[in-house]
Amino acid sequence: MKKQEVPQHPGLFGGRRAVCYALDEGGGYVLAPTAGWNPVNLANRQAWEALARELVGIHGEARAGRLSPLAYHMARRQMDAALLARYTGLFRWRVRRHLRPAIFARLDRELLARYAEVLQLSVEELCRLPEAPEIEVPEIDETEESR
Repeated sequence: MKKQEVPQHPGLFGGRRAVCYALDEGGGYVLAPTAGWNPVNLANRQAWEALARELVGIHGEARAGRLSPLAYHMARRQMDAALLARYTGLFRWRVRRHLRPAIFARLDRELLARYAEVLQLSVEELCRLPEAPEIEVPEIDETEESR
């Protein structure tokens, strides 16, 4: 698409802009700012909603005692066992093992501190489960008209 045809549909970016490639007057590719594009906005919104549903499910499992608080905090930070293992320097099987409440309850403070640092939490926050899942699904700003 041409640079002047780049969509400007307000979306999840708020007041920020993203960039995409477009053709300039000479036919060369250039970076063009965009406020969003409806199909991309819809896909991003659906992805955020799926993450929210997943987080609610994991929160329920942790509340019921089937998962440790670590599982909830991993999901909230959009991490899986492999990624958390890489950041903490642990084996994946150990991280997966620590998702079991009984095992997690016996972890020493040093290991909890490693997890907390990576998840940007205090050890106390890591060991505690919030009353309700903490996730905000960004709203699409539909008040502005497409430009």
